[in-house]
Amino acid sequence: MSLNLDANASEPLRPEAQAAVLAALALGANPSSVHGQGRAARRVLEEAREAVASRLGVTASAVVFTSGGTEADALAIHALGHGRRLIIGATEHDAVRAAAPGAEILPVDAVGRADLTALAELLKGPKALVCLMLANNETGTIQPVAEVAELCRAAGALLHVDAAQAVGRIAVDMAALGADSLAISGHKLGGPPGAGALLIAPHVPVEPLIVGGGQERGWRGGTPALPAIAGLGAAMMAAPADVVGLRDDIEAIAVDCGAMVAGGTERLPNTCCLILPGVSSHLQVMTLDLAGLCVSAGAACSSGKVSRSHVLEAMGLGALAGCAVRVSLPWNATQAHVLAFADAYPAMAARLSRRPA
Repeated sequence: MSLNLDANASEPLRPEAQAAVLAALALGANPSSVHGQGRAARRVLEEAREAVASRLGVTASAVVFTSGGTEADALAIHALGHGRRLIIGATEHDAVRAAAPGAEILPVDAVGRADLTALAELLKGPKALVCLMLANNETGTIQPVAEVAELCRAAGALLHVDAAQAVGRIAVDMAALGADSLAISGHKLGGPPGAGALLIAPHVPVEPLIVGGGQERGWRGGTPALPAIAGLGAAMMAAPADVVGLRDDIEAIAVDCGAMVAGGTERLPNTCCLILPGVSSHLQVMTLDLAGLCVSAGAACSSGKVSRSHVLEAMGLGALAGCAVRVSLPWNATQAHVLAFADAYPAMAARLSRRPA
């Protein structure tokens, strides 16, 4: 049986989330209905909303449920970007990149952190919406979001934060970050796929991306996916505010095999981006898969394609961007994951880079 070391693609379902999904499925009612079963479904929906709000430092009225992080990002750009220039980080997820064609690019430094001097210059133009992820999905690099928010406020700009990879791994408080909107994804923190949320500050006007029957206070039409949303709420409450991972043990093993670690010191506690010079990402992923370890070559949102990472290229790594794999430990990782990696990675590195075992 393979071990999951690709949690940034999707975390294993938490038991609390599974129980919440099954309970919501058993209700079999629409939360917009006014009869007793509908009211019971509405309570489940609002309890999930309260769970998300309480963990992220906002009121329940700020939470708009979506089908996932991609829709939440698209809704934010659609609603907050109206009449504004778009500025996005060079290492943003494709969910933001695809929703912001023609955006100006905010460069990053060698560890993937936003260049604040460059941002100050970009903000000198007409009013803008800045999109910057809290933590990168490939390297785990944590962005200086609070500092970016200060620059945005001074320039009259709005700030959208994609926090899909951060929630459940580091403490996240929307007010402390100073964001005008913030996106999360249920399956990135141990909930089921199919549910996410956009948190929107009270001063921000919202134009719906999906219109319909007035659900989510008119911000997002369509019958809510109640089982997935219930699972999201349960996962939110079950996930710790921050975690202590086994990341450093994994990295020490890889470095002993000649690998480099991308992303600097301020990173998610579960995420390693390991570069093995001269060995393609594709070969590494396939070889480790055959050894029973599931890792990835970057984001898992490109229809199974393995291509050079735009994140690592933006960090100035050039050809080395095609020699990286991402190891992301799940919430239920144990020392067994480290021991399995210690068996498989050195053997893979020795074979593919022709280093002595």
